[in-house]
Amino acid sequence: MAAPVQALAQAQECRLALLLGLDVSASVDEAEHAIQRSGLVAALLSPEVQEPLFAGPGVVALGIYEWSGRFQQDMIAPWRLIRTEADLLTVIEQLQAAPRSTGEYPTALGYALGFAADQFALAPPCLFQTLDISGDGQNNDGFTPDLAYQHFPLDGVTVNGLAIGGASHEIRQYFERELMRGPGSFVEYALNHSEFEDAMRRKLERELRVMILGGLAPPTPPG
Repeated sequence: MAAPVQALAQAQECRLALLLGLDVSASVDEAEHAIQRSGLVAALLSPEVQEPLFAGPGVVALGIYEWSGRFQQDMIAPWRLIRTEADLLTVIEQLQAAPRSTGEYPTALGYALGFAADQFALAPPCLFQTLDISGDGQNNDGFTPDLAYQHFPLDGVTVNGLAIGGASHEIRQYFERELMRGPGSFVEYALNHSEFEDAMRRKLERELRVMILGGLAPPTPPG
């Protein structure tokens, strides 16, 4: 019984494992990629995000990866428990220092989900797991998101989206239909990349606050 008790105590120490996936497919040019990186940094440093990030109870584990084609997924900031501002700044420094992983491949959203499942298996034990995928296009390479959900262990993961681009909101509707998954999941929307920072800030604030306000119940232990 000692091991399960210890695992539960560790999970209670960490309230949320939050994994951020950034689209670097061929549809994202260099200027847009720079906007995504700087927008995420600005969102993480904003008071609206830092307040719920450090409010507790429990800490947040944060990881960041870039995704595009079938075999082009790269962790640019590996899992880190964000206990202090110094921890957050370390993640931000990694994000700023990492070169763009790729930029010439299509949009393999199903593979991005499969990669995320593997990364959650390496995450610190936390009460909740949330995947936060941003992108500006629909899956056009490899298996689809619905097949990823069938074949990868993502049942306990809440999947939110940040859909970028298009006054018609077609990409937002696609993310809501194909990507969004789990209790309390949602899709944030940015009309274009210039709105990425504001959309990311809103999304991170919402994801972090729901864990503090008790918007979701802890997962039920297996019987």
